[in-house]
Amino acid sequence: MAKNKFHDGPGPSQRQLRVGELIRRTLSEVLARGDVHDPDLNRMSITVGEVRTSPDLKIATAYVLPLGGRGQEDVLKLLARNKGELRRVIGKKLGLKFSPDLRFRLDETFDRLDDTRRMFDQDAVRKDLDE
Repeated sequence: MAKNKFHDGPGPSQRQLRVGELIRRTLSEVLARGDVHDPDLNRMSITVGEVRTSPDLKIATAYVLPLGGRGQEDVLKLLARNKGELRRVIGKKLGLKFSPDLRFRLDETFDRLDDTRRMFDQDAVRKDLDE
């Protein structure tokens, strides 16, 4: 079984979960208020669904999605372009000794939910569930 780069054990530690959630909230607030000095990024409404941190808390991967799902590639480029400023703001607001390196990925959770709903709506699946 391949090791996940985020954890070695059965799951993330309480510390990873706590710091990830603090980063998620802070990042969401910063993006919602337009605290970044990039008008292109400030024009977009971005949902931060989850932030996962590495065990040493040096890397934080934020799973994001633009409102309505449009402009996904643009969002990733804009966030990457502004990650230095976002990193500084997060470090300052959270008072972390070391601010983690931010990485951004598309949040595909909603797509998987839609796929699951479609699967359950299929006649053959419904028939199996009813039995």
